[in-house]
Amino acid sequence: MKTITDAKAPDRDWLKTYYYLRFAVSAIWVGLAFTVAKTGPALAAIMLVAYPAWDALANYIDANRSGGLARNKSQMLNFVVSVLTAIAVAATLPQGMHAILQIFGVWAVLSGLFQLLTGVRRWKSYGAQWTMILSGAQSGLAGAHMFSKAVGAAPVSIADIAPYAAFGAFYFLISAVSLTISEARRRSKDVAA
Repeated sequence: MKTITDAKAPDRDWLKTYYYLRFAVSAIWVGLAFTVAKTGPALAAIMLVAYPAWDALANYIDANRSGGLARNKSQMLNFVVSVLTAIAVAATLPQGMHAILQIFGVWAVLSGLFQLLTGVRRWKSYGAQWTMILSGAQSGLAGAHMFSKAVGAAPVSIADIAPYAAFGAFYFLISAVSLTISEARRRSKDVAA
């Protein structure tokens, strides 16, 4: 069984960089969603397709850094679901935001489950995965909330998806910081030994 110290430094460094990158992209997406995309339908449409497409790409790259999609089943499933979501959103754009929000709701539930499973799997090797596990669980709740809004009559927009992305950004940042602190403590113990 692997322990936290079994993960090689380049692997730990990659995961930390990956989490910081996921935070930055999500934070930019949220900022645009709450500002210019709220009143710019063309930009909103691009962003709605780009968000799950980016998630698919990020999962693909990360899985490849960790042995490939075949070795990382939860990330492979997340990759597939995210690709299908991007395609479904692109095809559904003419039907309006209620239909798109339904797709995002289903995607949030599924991708949250796969993220939770990835966090549990990585805990043994890297530690500091509690935020990814919590984020995965909360993603399921956010998906159910989006789906309930999508079937309602109230107007919806990209701003109804932005809080979900904001929480994702927050959790990626906390995960990156946790790994950074964990790494600093490990190095400090190695120097003292």
